[in-house]
Amino acid sequence: MNKHTLLKAILAALQAELQTYVRAAKSARAEATDEQSRAENKYDTRGLEASYLAAGQARQVVELEAAIAAFEALPVRKFGPGEVIGLGALVELEQGGERMFYFIGPSAGGTEAKCGKQDVLVITPQSPLGGQLQGRKQGDWLNLTLGGKQRRAHVVAVG
Repeated sequence: MNKHTLLKAILAALQAELQTYVRAAKSARAEATDEQSRAENKYDTRGLEASYLAAGQARQVVELEAAIAAFEALPVRKFGPGEVIGLGALVELEQGGERMFYFIGPSAGGTEAKCGKQDVLVITPQSPLGGQLQGRKQGDWLNLTLGGKQRRAHVVAVG
């Protein structure tokens, strides 16, 4: 799997999510400042709720912009068979006969990208799975604890 293509797919997914949040933040801000959102009495909180929503969406925009910057600054490098998993690694795991691909990213855990026909999930070193993969290398077997359950997994490849 080509990492340059994968990073482009991750950035495209983040950009699309960013555009969605920018539109939502603008809409919520317009709602919060609209004349009709003015409180009619002390129990009317429509305008206040809209302003909280706008603030939350604006924070999401800032977080996504930071994630995009972090991925753009991430050096693309190939991990050798004996190298330990770290930031920027593409990891192929086999669990119960099923193979899954994970990219260890600086942020934006949970982002999904498609590279060719493969789905790749971005995880961070701070996530439960990312933390358990740190320091492992190709060929290692590990007992993953995910969702309170133990699962045996094999690190098929690290790229």
